[in-house]
Amino acid sequence: MNSRERILGRVRRALADVPRDDPSYEQAVSRDYAREHGDRSVGQTVELLAENLADYRAIVHRTDAEGLAGLIAGLLEKRGSASVLVPSGLDEGWLSQTGVTRVTDRAESTPHELDRVGSVVTACAVAIAETGTIVLDGSPDQGRRRITLVPDHHICVVRVPGQVVSSVPQGLERLDPARPLTWISGPSATSDIELDRVEGVHGPRTLEVILVGDA
Repeated sequence: MNSRERILGRVRRALADVPRDDPSYEQAVSRDYAREHGDRSVGQTVELLAENLADYRAIVHRTDAEGLAGLIAGLLEKRGSASVLVPSGLDEGWLSQTGVTRVTDRAESTPHELDRVGSVVTACAVAIAETGTIVLDGSPDQGRRRITLVPDHHICVVRVPGQVVSSVPQGLERLDPARPLTWISGPSATSDIELDRVEGVHGPRTLEVILVGDA
């Protein structure tokens, strides 16, 4: 018996005495909570996202589609990155103005190989303004989950306003729960019992978010 069978067996035993006509979870749990807090315009929602991202110590940049490639090239140069990890479905134009060595997202890459990469550039699935959270879902322009957890520098591109929502409930409606979701609220950080903050423990030490709007 493997771990999966053990877990499912425990679930079956726990549900053995539940009547077949018992209300489902969706029916039993009330969903009448507020879908968002306040009445904001689209522009105000984007501003709230930028404010909360910065509050979590992410570095926020703004540009339009024409300026995106130049901005990414400048960030990589400023960082001094000798290599950049690239998801298979990333828009090639985003890196068109940089000569940094590109590293392909490969299933066989080891953690040590990923740790030697200077930066990683990805898109995102959705950005949540009220919590300052970026969500990745493993789509081709975001790559495998680990490529954004091992390298020390992550540049994430958010298309505004199309990928920005106000609240977590609105964000969940856009996500597929069967996909590998990574929720990012600022750079990786933790604190010990004395509240000494340490960054980069279980993810990138530096998170740069680029909000790309219309020209």
